[in-house]
Amino acid sequence: MNETPWTIERICDALGNPTLSQRFLGEINRAPAHEILAVFARWERIAKDTLAAVQRGREIAAAEARGEEPPGEWIDGTARLQQAADRIRSRGAA
Repeated sequence: MNETPWTIERICDALGNPTLSQRFLGEINRAPAHEILAVFARWERIAKDTLAAVQRGREIAAAEARGEEPPGEWIDGTARLQQAADRIRSRGAA
């Protein structure tokens, strides 16, 4: 994992979305002094989770490009989705 210290700038970059970065900046700028570390820690976790999800997506895309099964454990949700669709149709939805 990257050992670069987390900073406000790094969190904004890791979020990868200007709207989300603005939300973070707004929260960190409005936080009372005694809450700044908690706000920072929450957004640091969000940034780390975002980077991990991006990496996971890249690994899946690379596996599929090689014609392999995506790595990891996958749950077949076909039956559950079909049941939900049947319930919706039974209520008269298109």
